Amino acid sequence: MNNIKLIKKMATKNNSPLTICVYCGAASDVDSIYKEVAKECGAALAMAGIRVVYGGGNVGLMGLVADSALKAGGEVIGIIPAHIEKREPQHLGLTELHVVESMHDRKAFMEKISDGFIILPGGLGTMDETFEILTWKVLGLHKKPIAVVNTNNYWEHFIKLVNDMVKKGFASDRDRGYFSIFDNIADSIDFIKNTN
Repeated sequence: MNNIKLIKKMATKNNSPLTICVYCGAASDVDSIYKEVAKECGAALAMAGIRVVYGGGNVGLMGLVADSALKAGGEVIGIIPAHIEKREPQHLGLTELHVVESMHDRKAFMEKISDGFIILPGGLGTMDETFEILTWKVLGLHKKPIAVVNTNNYWEHFIKLVNDMVKKGFASDRDRGYFSIFDNIADSIDFIKNTN
């Protein structure tokens, strides 16, 4: 994580709030049900006094999470690699915006400053983040709670894939316990709050 460029810094607080990283898609041309859950997520985190960490873009579900959290008075930290700014333009209204060198730096920084993870629907990038943060937990690199929000059964194929990995011996049964599935935002937030 060398050469992290801090664009905007929030005021220092004596008591650091709980910080939750939200992984989700940057695509905008998706069903409204996914957009609504992204808005709900950002607003709910802010109203619970939880600081949001996310990918730093202003498009897709990512932008909706950030905008909703900010509108509700929350703090939002964005982390974006310089090389993808054209695909995911920076959100310039954040509490903090960090520009890092690489995708690996982004993911490592997100993990470092977060107390837990909420995973919303997304594409290949969200899958990459999901599998990496799960793998790091399996390897003992962190012990932070991971909540997958299964909006509109979006993650059903992921759940089946993990179960199939276990059935065929490529993962252990305990690997299923490294993440939890929820049908709604409120339960996922409560899970992370109660695990910290």
